[in-house]
Amino acid sequence: MKTVNALEIRNHLGAVLDDLEKTQEPILVSKGRKVRAVLITPGDFETRFLDRQAEEERDRMLEKIRSLRGKKVGGSSSIDVLRALRGYSD
Repeated sequence: MKTVNALEIRNHLGAVLDDLEKTQEPILVSKGRKVRAVLITPGDFETRFLDRQAEEERDRMLEKIRSLRGKKVGGSSSIDVLRALRGYSD
């Protein structure tokens, strides 16, 4: 993984971005002696963050669906309601 300092980013941003695109490897950005940021490709960002957010949202929705399973509506289960709507007798 390559490390560049903030001054190099400021003076040669285009070259740093070209290098990022070419190597597809994250670039550490330092200021002084500390790493302050990481540059990653849009594909890495999508894979690491956007896909994870979508997965978390999916998990929240599944949990909500699971929590609603088996609950009675107006004293009847959903199966009883469907049977009544379809005209089935017990």
